[in-house]
Amino acid sequence: METILIVDDEKNYTLILSAVLEEEGFETLSANSGAEAIDMLKQADIDLVLTDMKMPGMDGIALLEQIKTLDADIPVIMMTAHGTIDKAVEAMQKGAYTYILKPFDNERLILYVNKALAVFRVIKENRQLRHDAASRYSFGNLIGKSKPMQDVFDTIRRLAPSPATVLIEGESGTGKELAARAIHFNSQRRDRPFIAVNCAALAESLLESELFGHEKGAFTGAIATKKGRFELADGGTLFLDEIGELPPSIQVKLLRVLQEKTFERVGGVKSIAVDIRLLAATNKHLEQEVKAGRFREDLFYRLNVVHVTLPPLRRRQEDIRLLAAHFIAKFAPVRGSAPAVKGIDPEVERLFFKYEWPGNVRELENVIERAMVLCPGDTVRVTDLPTGFRNSIDNALHMEQIPADAKLYETLTMVEIMMIKRALKMAGGVQSHAADILGIAKSGLSQKLKKYDLEAGS
Repeated sequence: METILIVDDEKNYTLILSAVLEEEGFETLSANSGAEAIDMLKQADIDLVLTDMKMPGMDGIALLEQIKTLDADIPVIMMTAHGTIDKAVEAMQKGAYTYILKPFDNERLILYVNKALAVFRVIKENRQLRHDAASRYSFGNLIGKSKPMQDVFDTIRRLAPSPATVLIEGESGTGKELAARAIHFNSQRRDRPFIAVNCAALAESLLESELFGHEKGAFTGAIATKKGRFELADGGTLFLDEIGELPPSIQVKLLRVLQEKTFERVGGVKSIAVDIRLLAATNKHLEQEVKAGRFREDLFYRLNVVHVTLPPLRRRQEDIRLLAAHFIAKFAPVRGSAPAVKGIDPEVERLFFKYEWPGNVRELENVIERAMVLCPGDTVRVTDLPTGFRNSIDNALHMEQIPADAKLYETLTMVEIMMIKRALKMAGGVQSHAADILGIAKSGLSQKLKKYDLEAGS
């Protein structure tokens, strides 16, 4: 139940407003001065303030300024007479949600209250998502509350303390390096180096030198002895990204290092012993690469002591809103003096849930970053998304997929049920939020759930 604080120096007015709002299902608190209202705001969880403009002592403007120092997002509706409209406009400029002229009818008041609370509901929800993203739904910089991601977190927790080699598989953009870093920083090697190498980014001749180092004069341009990544990672963790791209000659040398824990620099004869934990990642299915003869079977088994698979974003849609909130917070500094972004529009949510995300979490991050730069207001809307992204989503209902003899009523019923189920999924089963997504009243959604024998969690 949402709580509304009513502030007016006329006690009878606060009593009347309390009765009207409580009849609509709200909880109300009353204050007869600005100072009393501030005390209540510090002690109670308030969702909206409804205050008179003209009061002795602290007037509505001064109260508004005090409220915004306590919580800049709490909506404030100003009640004003015709003679103080200029003050009401000033209040809007200072952050009031809106103003309403006395005398007003109850229906108009309830309309304003519901709209203001709907906005604050989204703000609070995004606050919670950001908090969740930073606490129970995160592991290092990996974020997710879906079961696939919780399974990944559980696996990392169990394998991190061991010295075992780990193979991390997943599509591009799923966060394989983040998983590797989470393993390292939750291991006993956390205070030692974490060295990452992208095997696909270097030519074969350079890759050997990068991994194992070289002696002075080993090849043209080798003007000094250089340590490789294995030496730099001694005592810590070496992460080989895109290991499926390793050429056969390097695969042989890597296998020897894993077996003997020693290697020689390029052009050197002295064996160098290292103590490392090896983590490897690939966007390929290495077992298939082995069958195709492109990857050594013996190396595969050396790498695949423990296996972690990161799910693509399309299989963890439950995390989309959580991730979006995380990236909005991450890219807040790019806004400069522009209004702080508090969330995303329901229509944007619909598009996000409908999209397949071939670039996975990395693509979602890029979309949010672009929107944060261009968004003019405090809510990311469809027009703030990249044009290519919007065009890639087919919003049309394909007529060819509907049988020619289909009845109109049956088809519309089918579409309505699908939309209700999708909205409930997006809303995590919360009917009030699902109703907002669908653009209908909560009571209307409840009626449809009964009509079609659906459950909120379906």
